[in-house]
Formats: sequence, structure tokens, C-alpha cells
Amino acid sequence: MQRLLNQCHWKHIGQRLLLFVAVFVLATQLFVTPAHATGVSEVPKPKAGTWIVDQAEVLSRSNEGKIATVLKDLAKQTGNEVRLVTIHRLDYGETIETFTNKLFDLWFPTAEAGANQTVLVLDNLTNNVALHAGETVKTKLSDDVAQSVTQETVLIPLKEGNKYNQALLGASDRLAAVLSGRPDPGPPTLTDNIQVEGTFATPEETKESNATVWVIGFLVVATVVPMATYYFYLFLQSREG
Repeated sequence: MQRLLNQCHWKHIGQRLLLFVAVFVLATQLFVTPAHATGVSEVPKPKAGTWIVDQAEVLSRSNEGKIATVLKDLAKQTGNEVRLVTIHRLDYGETIETFTNKLFDLWFPTAEAGANQTVLVLDNLTNNVALHAGETVKTKLSDDVAQSVTQETVLIPLKEGNKYNQALLGASDRLAAVLSGRPDPGPPTLTDNIQVEGTFATPEETKESNATVWVIGFLVVATVVPMATYYFYLFLQSREG
């Protein structure tokens, strides 16, 4: 009788352990699943007077305010409106150019509505950037300057250490200058850092490193624990036999 009670006790413990492991593994899988991709329809058109849609959350509040002030003054003085959009991940098969073009057409479905509009989009997962401008804007913003804004004004600070605030501040200032008829300030200078790099990691590198450690740890646990549980369950079965 005592042996039967012991077997039931161990069987109950094993079942509870299996349930715990199943819940843990499911939670782990949800944790390590890549962030949800952003579709064009998931970026709502900003209200009038809103110039920044920072879904990737790369801008500080103070710098977001500075950019908003620059773009607000530009719209008031010239009628040209610029909106900056950041996202974290593109849909599979989407490029930053196709995403930006689709977003522009969604927000401004007619040539008249989009004539004085400019939309710049940054995907911070890949640091790819694209710009789409309306027909009236293109009379002041040439293709060469637009290309320089995305590939130099924005990307140079990102290449120097993911300086998103500096990159988007520079883009807003340069676009505001060109669309206001002022001289083009040009792109920033790329710093050639030949000296030995410092031993201190940037905040972004620290976050990425910590995230990697957590993910690897969870993956190891999710692999080892089910195996250990399986053999433990076989052990219990052998005892019952």
C-alpha cells in the first residue's frame, strides 16, 4: 500500500513538473520571437501639426521637440510639410523604398494632396532610410540632395554609433534650409576614426549584448529542461513498472 502511495505521489509530481516545463517553454518561445513587423497600414497618418511618428522610439523627448519646432516653422513659412517616421522592422519582402512610397500614397492619395509633402522613413533594425517628396517639393529638393539627405545626413551619424537624434536633427535642419530657399548646408563630415577604440561599450551595444545573453540563456534552458524532464519521466515510468 505504501509503495502504491509513493508511486502516485511521484506521478503527481512528475505531471506537475511537465506542466510547468510546457508553460515555461511556451513563454520562452514567445519571448524570443522577433518583434512584429510594421506594415504600412499600421502607421496612422499623423494629425495636423504632428511632424514625427517615432514608432521605433529612437528620439529623446527634447530632440523630438526641437525637430517639431523646425518643421512647424517650415510649414508656417513656406507651406512645405515634412514628416519623419521611424519603424523597427519591415514586413518580409518589403524594402524601405517601397514602404516609404506606399506610406506616402496612403497618406496623400492624390497629387494635389501630396504636392507640398515630404515623408522620410527610417527602419532602425537595418538603419535603412528613404524619402518621398511631392511634385512641388521636387522643384526645390533635387534628387541628388534628397539622396544625400538619406544616405549622408542620416546615415553618417548612424555609422558613427547609431546616433539617431543627431541623424534626424540633421535631416530636419537640412530639409528645412533647402525647402525654405536657403543655401544647402550639405551633409556632415564622416569622421575617420583611426585611433584605437575605447574599451567602454555604447548604451546600444550594452543593450544588444544583454539581450543576446538572455536569448541564448533562454534557448539553452528551453532545450535542456525538456530533455531532462523527459528522462525523469522515463525514470518514473520504470519505477511504476
